[in-house]
Amino acid sequence: MGGGIRDLDTIEMWLNKGIARVILGTVAVEDPDLVWQAAASFPGQVAVGIDARKGRVATKGWAEETDVMATDLARSYEDAGVAAIIYTDIDRDGAMGGPNVSATADLARATRIPVIASGGVASLADLEALRDTGVISGAISGRALYDGALDLTAALAALA
Repeated sequence: MGGGIRDLDTIEMWLNKGIARVILGTVAVEDPDLVWQAAASFPGQVAVGIDARKGRVATKGWAEETDVMATDLARSYEDAGVAAIIYTDIDRDGAMGGPNVSATADLARATRIPVIASGGVASLADLEALRDTGVISGAISGRALYDGALDLTAALAALA
């Protein structure tokens, strides 16, 4: 669950409702202390969402591009206990053109936190390419599942 989560009370509310993990995005840039507090308070249940364009973090629904590099932001949370980094190359998200495998793998190699690819995952071949890097921990696909371009059952079976 992600989007608009800005304080510990909201994080706790969602987790108490049964959400397995919350994703902190813009707040990871604007209020790093909250990420550290949340990760310590809710071990294994806090991820950081990093949305980037050409390696630079974008915030506020991609409306604002920062000078913060995605790798620097990820590394800043290595000792915080963050469960995962959800990395979205925003130039690829929803475009059905495949994920930025290279940038995602580079980020995964640059940090000890597991990296989950998001944005552009449109086919079984995309999932296989992400898996074959040997460093990417997972993938998120939205539009391809909604549009039927990716069959989840078949993908899970092929990747097992």
